Amino acid sequence: MKIAILGTRGIPNNYGGFEQFAEYLSVGLVDKGYEVFVYNPHNHIFKESKYKGVDIIHCFDPEYLIGTSGQFLYDLNCIINCRKYNFDIILQLGYTSSSIWNRIMPKKSILVTNMDGIEWKRSKFSNKVQKFLKYAERLAVKYSDYFISDSIGIQKYLLEEYEVESTYISYGAEKIGHPNLDILSTYNLSKYNYDIVVARMEPENNIEMILEGFMQSKKDRDLVIIGSLKTDFGKYVSEKYDDRQIKYLGFVSGIINLNSLRYFSNLYFHGHSVGGTNPSLLEAMSSNSLICAHDNIFNKSILEKDAYYFTNFKQISHLMNNKIKAKENVFVINNKQKINNLYSWSKIVDDYNLFFNKICKK
Repeated sequence: MKIAILGTRGIPNNYGGFEQFAEYLSVGLVDKGYEVFVYNPHNHIFKESKYKGVDIIHCFDPEYLIGTSGQFLYDLNCIINCRKYNFDIILQLGYTSSSIWNRIMPKKSILVTNMDGIEWKRSKFSNKVQKFLKYAERLAVKYSDYFISDSIGIQKYLLEEYEVESTYISYGAEKIGHPNLDILSTYNLSKYNYDIVVARMEPENNIEMILEGFMQSKKDRDLVIIGSLKTDFGKYVSEKYDDRQIKYLGFVSGIINLNSLRYFSNLYFHGHSVGGTNPSLLEAMSSNSLICAHDNIFNKSILEKDAYYFTNFKQISHLMNNKIKAKENVFVINNKQKINNLYSWSKIVDDYNLFFNKICKK
């Protein structure tokens, strides 16, 4: 079976969630005998035509020349190139800049779209952009043959909003190896004596609510914030909440370093409120983090009863004031078991394998 994967900034992963997903899935499918092609921007750091058995197709990406609008032209270039091949399945990751071109997808290929999150609800976008994203979402629904939801919340949304069925296949996570204790000295931290947030600096991730909760707490521990402060919102919160016990680390490179900082934290605050299964949440579960999450369907469908939940800063202050022994907590044990049983990359690859075989037989 010949599979194409579109919609990422390429593999090997040098960027984020969908890129990591594309890397694990493509390599896993090759190991199962698939012929897999992943589309990469022409200026990706990896220049070879093969990566661990995966065929890499490089297409021109003008984003570095003309900004965000270049993503639309990159997707167009990828789709035009797709028409040269006889792919059995085209897996489209997200729809933001690609669905406007879906009508020219090769008709003989099965188009499967992983719908990602509910992008048009993100408050960082202007009203005009939100309207376009809603339009792009409708186009993805119109032209796709099948849908993947990586969250029960997204699956429910698609059914209620568009009356379309989707197959639930979650995102995956790696099992953490030996945590690196030395990373703490780099940031002047001591183990289990800090709480942590790992997120993009965006309003819907409730960073401000968590910071306000910290400021209203007894402040017995430091609060570590990991995420780029280069955005307007990042600059805003770092200036508003300027306190010696709040440590803004910016971007931390290397998954081992990031997971180690999670591992040695006391509480892990996950404020994400829009989107599907968030990779950082699964990574926190894998890293033995004791999780305090925003109370919404996306987080609760993953964590179930194995987390503390909040909806306002007062609840956050209450959690920060409590003396909870994170590593002895049953929540931590249960979430680690979920990673092993439900969210391992091997299971995710198996689920896609079964799904692809099923739709091809149809």
